[in-house]
Amino acid sequence: MTLDAVLITGGTGSFGKTMLRDLLATGVSEVRVLSRDEEKQDALRNDLRDPRVRFYIGDIRDRESVDRAVAGVSSVFHAAALKQVPSCEFFPMEAVRTNVIGSENVLRASIAAGVRSVVCLSTDKAVFPINAMGISKAMMEKMAQSAARSLGPDARTTISMVRYGNVMYSRGSAIPLFIRQIKAGQPITVTEPNMTRFLMPLRDSVALVHHAFDNARQGDLFIRKAPASTIGDLVIALKELFNAPDHPVEVIGWRHAEKLYETLCSAQELAQSEDMGDYYRIRMDERDLNYKAYFDEGDTQTAAHEDYHSHNTHRLDVPGIKELLMSLPELRAEVEAWAGRV
Repeated sequence: MTLDAVLITGGTGSFGKTMLRDLLATGVSEVRVLSRDEEKQDALRNDLRDPRVRFYIGDIRDRESVDRAVAGVSSVFHAAALKQVPSCEFFPMEAVRTNVIGSENVLRASIAAGVRSVVCLSTDKAVFPINAMGISKAMMEKMAQSAARSLGPDARTTISMVRYGNVMYSRGSAIPLFIRQIKAGQPITVTEPNMTRFLMPLRDSVALVHHAFDNARQGDLFIRKAPASTIGDLVIALKELFNAPDHPVEVIGWRHAEKLYETLCSAQELAQSEDMGDYYRIRMDERDLNYKAYFDEGDTQTAAHEDYHSHNTHRLDVPGIKELLMSLPELRAEVEAWAGRV
């Protein structure tokens, strides 16, 4: 990937910082970070001390601040979002303002500025959404596809999307919480041990975005295949890694609008997908409103597929989870530090 100036919205988040460092390592000329948290920007600025990184205080809800940040860049990685399921349940209009209206601002500003590629980050919760966060991200996907459909294949700007599940060890996710509870001697709070979740390291989410940038056609959505585990097995793996096999676990019940399992791709989407090995490319539905020009009967391809979800993907056992966890440098450092405390 060879890039000129790049913008990352939400660039101080877990994904944004990882993507930022990855881009700097490739020799990019300039990376702009747009976010509204000046404290996190200051910490990142002092940590990196790289003149190629430019920080923009702003909010994607405000079109003018997006216009300023996007002017003159060649590519946009749109990661800014409200991501916590419970908070979006209690404040759904905030999810709409950021994930829907804010994303529309990013798309329209990018098109107006002549950006070559816009990659929008989505979530498995956008498939069959039952919570406000998932609904808002599903609307983001629909807006991106609508804009892509309007632009057409020969436009200067190419809009694509990526969709992935839980990013392991990201801020606000379950794994850091479980580790803090183990270290503090507090019970590990589990909502439902039989829940399954996809497990994806941050490095794989960055690789997915690179894959989208390198391979996207107008309106494409990319999914990286990923293993999954039950929450119960994940907890057992962490307890064993931190040498705390008898650490207490408290089942607290389901949080607002949680799912038993997450779906990365529906059967209908798989019917129009391309298997690219580690990835699926989901092609945009390019039909217009004149459906009769395309078929007189329903689509029969969907019946040949089933949804791709965390219950039917490859499920890791406890040793497999431990191996994957120990491949994360930050977690490995925590385990080694904990083992050396005595």
